[in-house]
Amino acid sequence: MKKILVPCDFSNTAVQAFRFACEIASKSKGEVFLLNIVELPALHSSFLVPVQAYESAFLKGIKSKAHKNFEKIKDRWGRKLTIQFSVEHGSVADGIMKFVSKKRIDLVVMGTHGSSGFREYAIGSNTEKVVRSSKVPVIAVKKAATISSLKNIIFPTNLDLDQKNLVARIKALQHFFKAKIHILYVNFPANFNRDINTERWLNELAKQNKFKNYTINIYNDIDEESGIINFSSRLKNKVIAMSTHGRKGLNHLMTGSIAEDVVNHIDCPIWTSAQD
Repeated sequence: MKKILVPCDFSNTAVQAFRFACEIASKSKGEVFLLNIVELPALHSSFLVPVQAYESAFLKGIKSKAHKNFEKIKDRWGRKLTIQFSVEHGSVADGIMKFVSKKRIDLVVMGTHGSSGFREYAIGSNTEKVVRSSKVPVIAVKKAATISSLKNIIFPTNLDLDQKNLVARIKALQHFFKAKIHILYVNFPANFNRDINTERWLNELAKQNKFKNYTINIYNDIDEESGIINFSSRLKNKVIAMSTHGRKGLNHLMTGSIAEDVVNHIDCPIWTSAQD
């Protein structure tokens, strides 16, 4: 976690993400990239207000205000850190992905308000879009969080032993946070497995990957998302660490992604990574 990107619109959740990223960078001796992306309004040219002139003036004002906001939060939380600030315009989610590739970012920390109802399924939050498509780990933050407060990592998993790359990242996260891992399998009617078989598999997963300081948990619920949310309510000072398969288009609308749904509906920090 040496190059940390924080997409920031200076809302409260975005500022909390910046604060959390600064703490991570301080511990990892890394640097923070703060990115403010402006989505320009659609305009039609006229003789009175040429579009190009309007956009130039609009961006100039936005950049000036953004730099003032940046100086305020940097002075409060990032004074001793290496922080680069950029203002760009275009699509937020696409701009983040391009920036990640260009700067070789290895962690994205984003504030999220979540979403619900039709907006969640038809559009989704920018954080959800990034979680879905990011090739590097993403931490979604809704409320203020500190590294020292995160003592429990909930790791929801399925019955697949071939998760070496994902597990290696989660073990590195555990080491960084100095936390306890709670390996979780949600048993639900549409994909029912006998507890005796599931427990044997979970123990094999822990043994193969040489987990330390962990618990094995089987939780029964109506579906995976509900199981993760309801199990997590039992623990305090937690972060949820899980994979995302990057579903898109019609497949996303019909089946969804558990990681994206959890990001939208739970308040604790959520770390996600694509499962290689």
